[in-house]
Amino acid sequence: MKCIIIDDEPLAIEILVDYCSKIDFVEVLGTFTNPLEAIAVIKEKKADLIFCDIEMPQISGIDFINSLDNRPLFIFTTAYSQYAVEGFELNAVDYLVKPIPYHRFIKAVSRSKELLASQEKPLENNNIFSSHGETNDSQKFIFVKAEYESIKINLDDIEYIQGLKDYLKIHITNTNKAILTLMSFRELLDRLPPNQFLRVHKSFVVNVNYINTVQRNRIVINDIRIPIGESHKDTFFSVLGL
Repeated sequence: MKCIIIDDEPLAIEILVDYCSKIDFVEVLGTFTNPLEAIAVIKEKKADLIFCDIEMPQISGIDFINSLDNRPLFIFTTAYSQYAVEGFELNAVDYLVKPIPYHRFIKAVSRSKELLASQEKPLENNNIFSSHGETNDSQKFIFVKAEYESIKINLDDIEYIQGLKDYLKIHITNTNKAILTLMSFRELLDRLPPNQFLRVHKSFVVNVNYINTVQRNRIVINDIRIPIGESHKDTFFSVLGL
């Protein structure tokens, strides 16, 4: 797995280079204190993974990643935890807070290797398992893979599901946490009861039981406003009898 390291602090770069040298499947293509100088290497040498600091003088790591076309996998490395949500919304593989423990580095790199392998072959339907012996109309829970474990989720606890490129973000009721899993909407919808979960937008599936109000172009679930896509409007309003 070919990677580059971007950080305006040389010591931080040294630490990551040392960590990478201990993992046989990681090759460092180059290191940069100025992210703009890394663009050519990313394109020409086809880097698989970027380690990127966030607060840098030339351009922020978030803006830099946003500027890339066909960007590779990336991991943010920063001393500031307040950017974590924004980082994951950009589909970062991981968000490592300095000083970075070696075990967290290994976990992030291993996750990157798994994601890279999944991009190189068709996704198998092994990211989600319906409850044993039950059909979609009667099942009460599913299992989804997140990190290195399979998590049981009660269907009645799912408020809505948000698509984030290669990931799905499953929002659970009565908690501020969401579960990130690597899979597609098609895979998930094949395992969910169609009378309970509706696709309302290219990036959203909702649990109809949690809809508070329906407006012309959006749904409100616990003060969260979810758009209704033009291609989904007719089906959505028809199913709800509106």
